[in-house]
Amino acid sequence: MTEYVTVAPDQPLSRSGAIHLYGREAFEGMHRAGRLAAEILDAIVPLMVPGTETRTIDDAIRTKMLAAGAVPATLGYRGYTHSSCISINHVVCHGIPSDRILKDGDIVNVDVTPLLDGWHGDTSRMYLVGDVGLKARRLVDVTYECLMLGIEQARPGNTLGDVAHAVQRHAEKHRYGVVRDFCGHGVGRLFHDAPEVVHVGKPGTGPELRPGMIFTVEPMINIGRPDVKLLEDGWTAVTRDRSLSAQFEHSIGITEDGCEIFTLSPAGFHQPPYG
Repeated sequence: MTEYVTVAPDQPLSRSGAIHLYGREAFEGMHRAGRLAAEILDAIVPLMVPGTETRTIDDAIRTKMLAAGAVPATLGYRGYTHSSCISINHVVCHGIPSDRILKDGDIVNVDVTPLLDGWHGDTSRMYLVGDVGLKARRLVDVTYECLMLGIEQARPGNTLGDVAHAVQRHAEKHRYGVVRDFCGHGVGRLFHDAPEVVHVGKPGTGPELRPGMIFTVEPMINIGRPDVKLLEDGWTAVTRDRSLSAQFEHSIGITEDGCEIFTLSPAGFHQPPYG
């Protein structure tokens, strides 16, 4: 049975398996952290061009976080040594910034989580580099649609199964694979918290959504099969069949009558192309 625990302001937290329910003060903190995360993803748009090294993008992200009084939550997390994850083409998630150069036709996911005043603003967005083919652009568009259809189901009285089913139904309608090996998660004062937010499921199943819940929705959608494998670096996940993969992620909070998205782009860069 799912356990829900109401969190007092500034209460120290640890991951216990219970779903934490936050108050208005927490939502305000998440809005600040989420806006910063979205502003950073807006700001790197000029870097998403052929010839840019992914470590240059990561350096820019770290600089912007520190300048805003935040720190990268990923830096030092379980030994990770970068300020973002940058995943290109068939990389599903957790791509490591390096001297890899962006090439014309690449599709790229950038995932950032600034920790600002104790709150984690977790979000990711897809970018199109140069002249991207029609199949890849369609995958990116459908993945964004999956994200937003899932979020439409995020309201009190619904379940995480309703969110998952909306994502799965739309992806599979286009004959795409929905990744099972990675999922969304509770977020807030903790980087990763209960519940797990899967993107495949049946309506009416899973934990009930209640006001005060804060979590991410972050579907990973493949042109081919949903199967992934982890590379020897221990982080980078790729599609087993080498098909393209795309992902979008928002952090959201359940309200009395729906949900609030904390990580919306202030510049209106919701899905590419941007600008």
